[in-house]
Amino acid sequence: MVMKKKPVDVVIIGLGWSGSLMGMEMTDAGLDVLALERGNDRTKKDFLYPKPADELKYGVRLSLMQEPRTDGVTMRRNTQENALPQRHWTTFHPGTGVGGCGAHWTGVLYRATPTELTMKSFAEKTFPQGFLPEDMQLQDHGVTYEELEPHYDFFEKIAGLSGQAGNLKGEKIKGGNPFEGPRQNPFPLPPLPRTLTDTLFTEATESLGYHPYPYPSANASQSWTNPYGMQLGPCNFCGFCSNYGCLNYSKASPQTCVLDALKQRQNFSYRTNSDVRRINKSADGKTVTGVTYIDGDGNEVFQPAKMVFLCSFTLSNVRLLLLSDIGKPYDPATGTGVVGRNFTYQITGSADLYFKHHQFNPFINAGGSGQVIDDFAPDAFDTQKHGFIGGSYIYTTQGPGGAINGIRVSPDTPAWGSAWKRQAAAEYGHHMMIGTTGSNMAYRDCYLDLDPTYRDPHGDPLLRMTYDWHDNDMRMTEFMGDRIRDIVKKLGPDYHTTSFHQVGDHFDPSKYQSTHLTGGAVMGTDPNTSVVNRYLQHWDAHNLFVIGATNFPQNMMHNPTGTVGALTFWAAKKIRSDYLDNPGPLM
Repeated sequence: MVMKKKPVDVVIIGLGWSGSLMGMEMTDAGLDVLALERGNDRTKKDFLYPKPADELKYGVRLSLMQEPRTDGVTMRRNTQENALPQRHWTTFHPGTGVGGCGAHWTGVLYRATPTELTMKSFAEKTFPQGFLPEDMQLQDHGVTYEELEPHYDFFEKIAGLSGQAGNLKGEKIKGGNPFEGPRQNPFPLPPLPRTLTDTLFTEATESLGYHPYPYPSANASQSWTNPYGMQLGPCNFCGFCSNYGCLNYSKASPQTCVLDALKQRQNFSYRTNSDVRRINKSADGKTVTGVTYIDGDGNEVFQPAKMVFLCSFTLSNVRLLLLSDIGKPYDPATGTGVVGRNFTYQITGSADLYFKHHQFNPFINAGGSGQVIDDFAPDAFDTQKHGFIGGSYIYTTQGPGGAINGIRVSPDTPAWGSAWKRQAAAEYGHHMMIGTTGSNMAYRDCYLDLDPTYRDPHGDPLLRMTYDWHDNDMRMTEFMGDRIRDIVKKLGPDYHTTSFHQVGDHFDPSKYQSTHLTGGAVMGTDPNTSVVNRYLQHWDAHNLFVIGATNFPQNMMHNPTGTVGALTFWAAKKIRSDYLDNPGPLM
């Protein structure tokens, strides 16, 4: 028997960054808001020292992540392969519990560039007919940088962002990123202190004519009180950022920046261990009526609501739309349908440098500490000359310095035993990393759908990922690898190793890339190629809004969190100004 709860104005599915920010906006509008989180509750008390400083628990066993046995995904590289389920997380790390990925992320918070938001228009103006592959599916986001800029600015104040502006109201500023879109205000906080890694990278890249700048970091460089009255303390470079909750109230997260303020509001409530299985449609299918979920006691519950906000992880957003039969599923054979379309990832590569006479002290680091160059952004150089569209930022960052994941040894070192121990001790702290994080275009044969074979414990199909590298993106990363080799040559290490993809390589899900998965429920201005409109409102159900990196039509080179936050506020503004008084399609 299905239990029925008292109706609410708003149900939010997922209480991470977008869910908590939308909770603030909707409660501020006077609505009764309920958030449903399928994982456990996580508060700042869960991250008090020494709890997070456990590399085995969080860095190796990934205790802040979803469990593949209940929330797994199947993978294949093409439609001729049999998709197989992930048994443990490797290539990406989806979070669970209150805070979601916002609790365990690294803390690098970027804006998209104006070009990254209008990639199709850029391509049409820049490249000759026939240059781009026929199966590439570029789209504009449907919203411009100028429209999002004030929302980027507000989210950066929420996060207490540390950094150096490079383009302030059109004026280029030395030491910042000259390729970024114009900011109306400086960063809330100055950059984090430099490390030896940063200094060496800066000197080498400047000598090559590039423009290094400090990472835009959501690790606070100074004390900060954000617009919600939440306080952040200065980062102490403890080294426990990626995969960890912050023990110092320094890394921006929903817990540190939003949730304690949100929980004080009388018109907000949340339920944990509430696994949403369906978004319920009205009899005519033109609106949604609420959600059905399984509670912590195994009961099936129907929660009526006037509006539903789907704010979970990229893969979870797409799966729930497919399970709910809302929107036409994408069919790669015909190119029709929208749900699951334009799934993209990111392309990464790196070089590991050993310096006998440099000690980097890698255990002293912050997730958002580092130096970067954007000289190879998609519109910063002639990519056509090199045979691709897209771009990448090149960076260095301190660490990791953990006793398990932070060990680096020369390639000829035995994999175990006394010889390995001697070499690990001799080389610890003498390694420096230079990496690249690149864009990934959308293709007709890269998509998400429901797996016909594998099911979760509730009996519902798992999500299936069909994905492989394409030559355009491999040419891009080969080019970036050569640029990194130029930097390595300038630095002159005692030895170095590299890891870069090449044309002809296939996607290997056994190796970690990033957790920057995007697409599958993309935004746009055409319902034939997008799931939601430019205000993130579902084309087929006007009281359903889908929010997250799932909205990106292709993946940008920059990390997605800043744009997810800005899009959340962008949608909220339109909802509050137009939708609440006159519910209906916004386009």
